[in-house]
Amino acid sequence: MVGSFVKDLIVSTRKFPGQGETVLGCGFQMATGGKGANQAIQAARLGAGVTMVGKVGDDGFGKELIDACLADGIDCSHVMTDRQNPSSVGNVQLQVDENGTTQNRIIVVPGANMGITLEEVAFLEREIARYDMVLLQLEIPLEVNRRVMEYARRSGVPVMLNTAPADEKSRELIPGLTYVASNESEAGELTGAPIRFRNGAADPDSVRTAVERFLDMGVENVLITLGRAGAAFGNRREFFLLPALDNVVSVDPTGAGDSFIGAFSTFVSAGADHRTAVRMANYVGSLTVSTLGAQTSLPSLEQINRLIRERGETELLFLPEKLTRCG
Repeated sequence: MVGSFVKDLIVSTRKFPGQGETVLGCGFQMATGGKGANQAIQAARLGAGVTMVGKVGDDGFGKELIDACLADGIDCSHVMTDRQNPSSVGNVQLQVDENGTTQNRIIVVPGANMGITLEEVAFLEREIARYDMVLLQLEIPLEVNRRVMEYARRSGVPVMLNTAPADEKSRELIPGLTYVASNESEAGELTGAPIRFRNGAADPDSVRTAVERFLDMGVENVLITLGRAGAAFGNRREFFLLPALDNVVSVDPTGAGDSFIGAFSTFVSAGADHRTAVRMANYVGSLTVSTLGAQTSLPSLEQINRLIRERGETELLFLPEKLTRCG
């Protein structure tokens, strides 16, 4: 995992403020996060052996961010300290309606995440072949992602790129990728093919068009998360759209995309086919949105298997020994 660390400052409110408006909040908490760290911790909680490469500030938040990964058994020996920039922080705003349903808005101040240099990841040229998959996101410098992708490609290691936060420049990373993962808005922005929804369901034709546009850009496999509408997967041989679990109350969607991607990558690395990996990741994502916070809500394999049994889909049970392939 080469990616970001972010200290989340989470404010809950009944109404998002408009321009120039002040509203009263109804809750506040701090949590460790960051797309890279979230995905790493989710993979670790599902049984994967995870190495984290990233950068934090020389401050209290930095120590907390590293400690959170260490608590889940993640190798943090390649996490560096930036003496010039502070640890990244994320301003997470949650709007909670009368039914307890939430929406979120997030502003991330990159800080030390953008201080990672090419020289600091050069060791991966020698070591990257040890891993079953490399996960990347866009909260670190574009040139660092590009260099790590080059190392992985030379060694035949699959790469998963989470296109968040998406921008125009991120398109240049897509050719040659093994996997790309986007949410519905990122997919529309990057492909120019917006995904349409009707009565809460995603229009399959618009999803397929977005997948095909991604494939035409040179990626081998496409994963698109669709929020409450589930997720879609496609490549040149297969395409499917699977709904999210029903009867799930969303308490906090923060980190749900990260948990889904971390889970999908873990199960694929452990030998699951793509459809099974998406079905399992749906379970992981549903448990994540059911709990407040990002890393605090990331479920374990035991929790996932318990929910699978409750829902009667026991053919999906993933036992720990199946994860020994995942490095």
